[in-house]
Amino acid sequence: MPSAVALIPARSGSERVPGKNIRPLGGHPLLAYAVATALQAGVFQRVVCSTDSGKIAEVAQRYGADVPFLRPPELATSTSPDIEWIAYTIAELGEHYDLFAIVRATNPFRGPDAFLRGLRQLLATPEADSIRAVELVKQHPGKMWVVEGKTMRPLLDQSQLDVAWHAGQYQALPEVYTQNSALEIAWTRVVSQTGTREGKVVTPFFTRGNEGFNIDDEEDWDRARSLIESGAASLPDVERSSRPYSPAE
Repeated sequence: MPSAVALIPARSGSERVPGKNIRPLGGHPLLAYAVATALQAGVFQRVVCSTDSGKIAEVAQRYGADVPFLRPPELATSTSPDIEWIAYTIAELGEHYDLFAIVRATNPFRGPDAFLRGLRQLLATPEADSIRAVELVKQHPGKMWVVEGKTMRPLLDQSQLDVAWHAGQYQALPEVYTQNSALEIAWTRVVSQTGTREGKVVTPFFTRGNEGFNIDDEEDWDRARSLIESGAASLPDVERSSRPYSPAE
């Protein structure tokens, strides 16, 4: 089995949900579920949290993640590309791992089984550089428009089609998928060889149920709480906390 490291990004500057990574959800900070999921997957030799915050680092360590160093501030802005902190972290670790996974804290309903399934699929697809989570789009791009002044045009060029997608039935349109942040696993070599986190050939990981649910704003946060309270979704078990976390600390 190839060696793999889990990288959990948790910068401090969330604007739409302040303090999101350590905000309590279901009795634990959001970050705790990402750490627990990566640890319980049993496929990672190391689980590392990449953060620019000492407070977030303390929480990550409390729940079982390693934080060997803090991320430089210039790699933790709202416009910093993922590839920059990924390349920095891999280089600073100074250890060789065949694979790396990005385990985002904003997907609280993803369980450890997702990583087992994803890793098996990637290994069974030797031509792939990486695997990325996707789900069917609800709004098809074939029916999207770009407004230009007082007129608009289709987002996608449909001039070669017998029947334009925007004029056809949904059932006649090709299936289109959108990425979500539930799972990303890639061969580490793609970082240095392509300067990207995904490489050139990506295999799709089709998420199930609420695996792809992502907390991006306050409305998402409220919906996550509602899903938990109604029993429609469940959070992963958290076992590695040495003591209960209090947001007042």
